[in-house]
Amino acid sequence: MSMRRVLGLRWALGRRSCCSKSPLPPDFVEDLRAVVGAPNVSTAMAVRQQHGHDESMHVCAPPDAVVWPHAVGQVQELAALCYRYRVPMVPFGTGTGLEGGVNAVQGGVCFDLSRMDAIAELSLEDFSVSVEPGVTRKALNSYLRGTGLWFPVDPGADASLCGMAATGASGTNAVRYGTMRPNVLNLRVVLPDGRLLHTAGAGRQPRKRAAGYDLTSLFVGSEGTLGFLTQATLRLHPLPEASAAAATAFPTVQAAVNCTVQVLQAAVPVARIEFLDEVMAGACSSFSSVELPVAPTLLLELHSSRHGLAEQQQQTEEIVQLNGGSSLTWAEDLGERERLWAMRHCAWYAALALRPGCQGYCTDVCVPISRLPDVVVETKRDLQDSGLTGPMVGHVGDGNFHCILIFDTQDADEAQRVHAFTERLGRRALAAGGTCTGEHGVGLGKRALLLEELGQEGLDTLRCIKAALDPHNLMNPGKVL
Repeated sequence: MSMRRVLGLRWALGRRSCCSKSPLPPDFVEDLRAVVGAPNVSTAMAVRQQHGHDESMHVCAPPDAVVWPHAVGQVQELAALCYRYRVPMVPFGTGTGLEGGVNAVQGGVCFDLSRMDAIAELSLEDFSVSVEPGVTRKALNSYLRGTGLWFPVDPGADASLCGMAATGASGTNAVRYGTMRPNVLNLRVVLPDGRLLHTAGAGRQPRKRAAGYDLTSLFVGSEGTLGFLTQATLRLHPLPEASAAAATAFPTVQAAVNCTVQVLQAAVPVARIEFLDEVMAGACSSFSSVELPVAPTLLLELHSSRHGLAEQQQQTEEIVQLNGGSSLTWAEDLGERERLWAMRHCAWYAALALRPGCQGYCTDVCVPISRLPDVVVETKRDLQDSGLTGPMVGHVGDGNFHCILIFDTQDADEAQRVHAFTERLGRRALAAGGTCTGEHGVGLGKRALLLEELGQEGLDTLRCIKAALDPHNLMNPGKVL
């Protein structure tokens, strides 16, 4: 049984259970080819299957056709065509999502936007740039090299920046620089019927605005259910003058998380503060050949001026010591820092290596900082009581953490325990005043928890917004709602 099957059977059952599927109209594929050319349309099963899943465990649900537009005008024409014939549409960036967001549960047409890769309107004075969906975060930062600016939102994967906006992504730098939401200034959106919308007005990129409803924030995190994000105008940040990173081990999970809270309360301007439990620390150390004690661990990075860095290092060291942490050896050299964070970004693969032949599922909850120590400790106890392998890792600086559950897809009992654990984790986060997803999105797997989080009135409001923009439910149907 393949990587995506067991949890798909239990959680997603996605393909036929949430929507019915109709065949494409006669000659419809020829109409698609007339818009983008025959080489940019495919109905081959291998291509469709490639576009029918992301990195999650949800069962593959291939579209009926895949198209590769090269320009926003083509996206408009294709959308208008699909709208006219009531054909479902699914946006696709790099396929690195974790909640089944690209699975075509009602078939239809997948719009692979990776060939729209222009970077435009870079303004060094305004700290902004506009990118199309084919531009990934690494490609943008490579383009910005030598300007003194960078785009810091880093989910780990080299994801499409428009895809990151669509899912409301964040990552290791969010504690200092924020998630995608505050870093998106404007969006160029193709609506389901082919009309073009600039969410902050065409050509506008103000640092703040109070003019009408915040349409940009509406589309950030909409997971492809309201329209195609064909360009994002992003907020850039100055590269820090000085940086230093370090790892420190603690006697208990509680001590590590308490230290995180105290560092934030002391207003130390940390750029990254990541938590690894002892299982994850051991796995990362072995996988990446970076020496770490097998103990609850924090990875920290400070960004500052050269003068301020020393003071912040001393302040951090004092707080670490008060919580029983090991002494800090700071890495200021770029190569050393990159090695440390490469280890952190390989946590998924390190976790998989704990049980060769097994598969993984990554959970994602976020709670208020004040509740973080209790929730992490309770979750750790739940993992142990459930008999599951689930190393914990998290962006604890903003209350967001993950359990990477490694299990045997052939073992139905273990799969059921994984499912029950994830439900309890989601509800534990909600009971603590948090959210069932801090950065992965709702997709297919968290629709029931979304209802519990927002309540019926909140969900009904979302449905009204969806109906106003997509009255025929053609944009990525079966997701979120």
